[in-house]
Amino acid sequence: MFDVVIAGCGPTGAMLAAELRLHDVRVLVLEKEPEPMSSYVRIVSLHIRSMELLAMRGLLDRFLEHGRRRPVGGVFAAIPAPAPESLASAYLLGIPQPVVVRLLEEHAIELGAQVRRGCAVSGVEQDDEGVTVVLAGGERLRSRHLVGCDGARSTVRKLLGVGFPGEPSRNDTLMGELEAGAPREEIAAAVSRIRQTSKVFIFEPFGDKIYRVVLPCEDVSEDRAEPPTLEDFQQQLRAIAGTDFGVHSPRWLSRFGDATRLAERYRIGRVLLAGDAAHIHPPAGGQGLNLGVQDAVNLGWKLAAQIRGWAPDILLDTYETERHPVAEDVLNNTRAQVALHSAEPGARAVRRLLTELMDLDEVNRHLIEKITAIGIRYDFGTGPDLLGRRLHDVGLTRGRLYDQLRQGRGLVLDRTGRLTAEGWSDRVDLITDPAAALDVPALLLRPDGHVAWIGERQQDLDDHLARWFGEPAAA
Repeated sequence: MFDVVIAGCGPTGAMLAAELRLHDVRVLVLEKEPEPMSSYVRIVSLHIRSMELLAMRGLLDRFLEHGRRRPVGGVFAAIPAPAPESLASAYLLGIPQPVVVRLLEEHAIELGAQVRRGCAVSGVEQDDEGVTVVLAGGERLRSRHLVGCDGARSTVRKLLGVGFPGEPSRNDTLMGELEAGAPREEIAAAVSRIRQTSKVFIFEPFGDKIYRVVLPCEDVSEDRAEPPTLEDFQQQLRAIAGTDFGVHSPRWLSRFGDATRLAERYRIGRVLLAGDAAHIHPPAGGQGLNLGVQDAVNLGWKLAAQIRGWAPDILLDTYETERHPVAEDVLNNTRAQVALHSAEPGARAVRRLLTELMDLDEVNRHLIEKITAIGIRYDFGTGPDLLGRRLHDVGLTRGRLYDQLRQGRGLVLDRTGRLTAEGWSDRVDLITDPAAALDVPALLLRPDGHVAWIGERQQDLDDHLARWFGEPAAA
């Protein structure tokens, strides 16, 4: 009997398993693929918010060793606007997706999660006491909860009959890493010419003679699980550029569509959905992996609280009420970005207008904060603007704030020296630090780093501790 079975050991599933293990939840992760992903799979961008979450769990340095930092500007529809001064020190981290999965899986296993590969879910049955997960070979597993993190074609979502409305894919894009025989100067000149009208086209150096290639494709594949061929790339390059640049020796080839869909519900009884199982969208802005990892951190402590028995009645439901609107906003901004990539005269005119508007720091900052998820504000009721937002890594008398969040617990940061969280000490830490770099007297942070309360009165703090962390423990 497990507490939680997770279907899918991608970034979302692995991160969720680790978050649950911080609270001693018994976790089994099922992955249908018998082996990890190939080492040569596309580079993804870790955004500011995702890196903050990794820093909160003491993981960021592991990722920085394997990635390349790049400026945070130009993330919306690839419009080349530099980051405003307030975000000038921020960066994105380009890193191979298999490395992200490997590091998160290793972290989950270090914390005690079990991972079983070659195990595909074929059936789900739930009752008042738990969930029975049926594997493709007939084995039946029993768990208190099941979370489907099994991707866009989620078996768990389909078995539950959850609607997945949206738009089907209308355009394919080819992506890969290949060697090219043409001179670099010739390639650069052709790319500069093509990108004047096609913002989707990418042919950029990625090491010695290796190029990262992204190509719009007129044909829409019925099966994107089947990778394209080298000939597909050569034909499409000749159609767009008039030459295939002598591409050969692919390291990996893939295709993706621009389907945009959002699950109608994230929770059905004891079964929940997260990551691509709950939402899919075009890769504009590189938000998909980040959205799933952030789902996992939002859900992890809430599901653990439910299992540990101290969760307030509606706590687990706040996962959907908070994360569903976030995904809806991501779907909408990717729709807008895809439209801005069009070569049609109207879309190009709108793109020119938006480029002018992004010269305004306020517009530029708003769009960057949207893409990188640092602009998210959950609705926690009326209060200061900081309420419901994430808190950045402020300085303390001793160390940094994020170093205090590694165990996934709540945190009261008190500059007054008058507050206590004694009744919740098994779930919430208290730091009294009059010199903390805050402009508020005290605040309550959830385990995901969002500000749940701001004030200085003990009774108000107690009320909000009970709202998020249940009743105080008996004396």
